[in-house]
Amino acid sequence: MFKKSLKNTILINVGAFLLVAMLEILGSWLFKDNYDNDYTFILWQLGYAVAIMGVIWVNHFILIPFFYDRKRYEVYGVLLIGIVFLSSYLKGYNSTTGSWVGVYKMFFFLIYTTGTGMAAFFLRRNLIIQRENAEKEKLQREIELTYLKEQVNPHFLFNSLNSIYSLSRQQSPETPDLVMQLSELLRYQLESSKKNTVLLKEELEFIENYLLLEEKRLSARCTIEFLIKGDLLQLRIAPMLLIPFVENAVKHGARSTNEQSNIDITASLKNATLQFLIHNSKPSGSLASERKGLGLANVKRRLNLLYPDSHRLEIKETETAYDVNLSIDLNATTVKKKE
Repeated sequence: MFKKSLKNTILINVGAFLLVAMLEILGSWLFKDNYDNDYTFILWQLGYAVAIMGVIWVNHFILIPFFYDRKRYEVYGVLLIGIVFLSSYLKGYNSTTGSWVGVYKMFFFLIYTTGTGMAAFFLRRNLIIQRENAEKEKLQREIELTYLKEQVNPHFLFNSLNSIYSLSRQQSPETPDLVMQLSELLRYQLESSKKNTVLLKEELEFIENYLLLEEKRLSARCTIEFLIKGDLLQLRIAPMLLIPFVENAVKHGARSTNEQSNIDITASLKNATLQFLIHNSKPSGSLASERKGLGLANVKRRLNLLYPDSHRLEIKETETAYDVNLSIDLNATTVKKKE
C-alpha cells in the first residue's frame, strides 16, 4: 500500500511539473525572439517551472506536514513567505540593472501558484481521507455483521434444543421426527450463514418449519397462524433476520404460560417492500417489560447496518399483547449479494 501510494505521488508530481513547464513555454512563446536561441528560451522557461514547483514541493512535503499540520501556523506563514521571497529573488532579480521589478512580479506570481497548489493539495488529501474512512467504515461494518450473524446460530440452536428437550421429557412419540426436522432447520442455517442474502421465499419457509416444530411442542394450548401475502418473486433478504422476532413471540408468549395463547404472523410483499407483522398474546398478570434478549438486540443492530434508511421497526407492548411491525425495502440492502 505504501509503495503504491509513493508511486502515485511521484507520478502526480512529475505530471504536474511537465504541465507547468509546458504552460510556461506556451505562455511565453511569442517572446522567444527576445532570447539568443530556442535552447536558451526553453532552458529559461524550465527554470521558471522549477521555481514554481520547487516552492510547491517544499510547501507540500516540508512546511505543511512539519508546521501547518502541527498547528504551528505562525512559523509556517513566515517560512512560506520566506521561501517564496527567496525563489522570487533568485529568479527575478536583475543583477545587471539592480532592478527589483522582476522580484515583485515573481513574488506575487508564486503566491498565486502556491495558493492554487495548496487548494489542489488539500482537496486531494481530503478525498484520500474520505476514501480511507469509507473503507474503514465498510470493513468495520462487515466485521460487525459477520459477528452478529454468527451469534444468531447458537442462539437459535439453544431455543430449538429446549423445545426438543421438553418433548423428550414428555416421552412424546413425535420426538424422533422433530429431531429430524430440527436437523433440516440447522442445515438451512449452516448454508445460509455462508451467504450475505438468501431468497425471501426460503427464509419464510424456514420460519414456517420452525413454527410447525413449536406448534407440535406447545400442543393445543397455543394457536399459531402464519400467512404469506403477495408475490415473493426473486427478492432476497439477509439470512436469519426475521427469526428472532418469531422466537421472542414464542418464548415470551406461549412458552411462559400454561394458559391458552395465540401467535399471528403475517408476511406481505408490495413493491419490493416486506411488511412483517407479529401479534402474540401475553400471560395474564405479566408486567410490561422491554425484551432485551440477545436475539432482539442483535436483529435491531443488523437492521441498522443492512437497511439503515430503508426499514421501520415499531414494537408495541400492552398488558395482554405484544406487537411487532417491521417494514423493509428489500431493494436497498447495503451488503453485496453473495449467492
